[in-house]
Amino acid sequence: IAGAGMAGLVAGARARQLGLEPVVLEKGSRPGGSMLLSSGVVWRHRELDEFRVECPGGDPALQRLVHERLEEALDWLESLGAPVLERDTGNPRTVGRRFDTYGLTEALGRTAGEVHLRRPVPLDHEGPLVLATGGFPAAVAERLRLILRANPWSTGDGLWLARRRGAATAGDLDEFYGRNLPAPPARVDEAGLVGLAQVYGRFALVVDLAGERVGPDVLSWSEVDLVQATARRSWGRAWYVVDGRALRERVRDRIVEEMVAAAEEAGGEVRRSDTLEGLGLDLPVSDRLVEPPFAAVLVQAAVTQTLGGVRVDREARVLRGDGTAIEGLYAAGADVGAVASGGWSSGLAAALVLGLAAAETAAAEVG
Repeated sequence: IAGAGMAGLVAGARARQLGLEPVVLEKGSRPGGSMLLSSGVVWRHRELDEFRVECPGGDPALQRLVHERLEEALDWLESLGAPVLERDTGNPRTVGRRFDTYGLTEALGRTAGEVHLRRPVPLDHEGPLVLATGGFPAAVAERLRLILRANPWSTGDGLWLARRRGAATAGDLDEFYGRNLPAPPARVDEAGLVGLAQVYGRFALVVDLAGERVGPDVLSWSEVDLVQATARRSWGRAWYVVDGRALRERVRDRIVEEMVAAAEEAGGEVRRSDTLEGLGLDLPVSDRLVEPPFAAVLVQAAVTQTLGGVRVDREARVLRGDGTAIEGLYAAGADVGAVASGGWSSGLAAALVLGLAAAETAAAEVG
């Protein structure tokens, strides 16, 4: 198993339960991958039709698989001793559970067995292989000069190994999920990747460094479309400008003022004024900026997960362009493409369900 994030640890744990002796190889210096840095919420859309509407470019078969199997998969995680922090996502559109990510990593690792750290998969590896290397967000961040909101080891090894064996790709390899974070000189370390997210674009006037509006007029609830639009602007940056009304708005468990204050505390460029002129920005006229005081936060797009990747079937078998399966090759997690294409769904949910599927298919075919 290549990778010891959510997908790899799930595949390892389930494979060992099924009587296999998996060898989990992790390129990085610790297990947990990007899951360890996340909020720990594993969720799905409440209705399958909503999943399809919000992620219209995704593979319907994979979306149905995640939707159908997630509840039992969450129960399975709990059966391993993974600690649940909340049994509600806080979003009426979704259902799921929030886990303590360190406890989840420990529970999965205990079941999967030893994780071999600083051990990438050999290029000449022979025999059954599960690819769970986390996609290639680090490569995207470097290429587009964006912030990396994921572990630094997910550089595309799984995709490269799969293509080397004749795999087809699925989804748009340029599409990613992420968040807008306070731009440098803000101090954004691993502990701040969740708490520093600026997720109030729907209440803000968002403009690029030249003062041009950024993003669609009506944003998706996840605001991933705004992050994508920001990434395409100069330096991947934009200003979020809000007025006194917006500062009082609530997004999940925080008000906008708290998110602005977090950016300020982290050393980001935050401007405050009782007048729009006092912000020192060239802003278009907007009915969103009426009531003082006003605040402006300089943000930069951050990459969490790539959405394009390897093509697989419902059994997590890697497929060629003609739809036939490559013997002994499986993929799960962010190495798989076209689950959330065109929108966003829980990457942890897909990693969990496809990790289980990969282990179960491998056990049936090679065990």
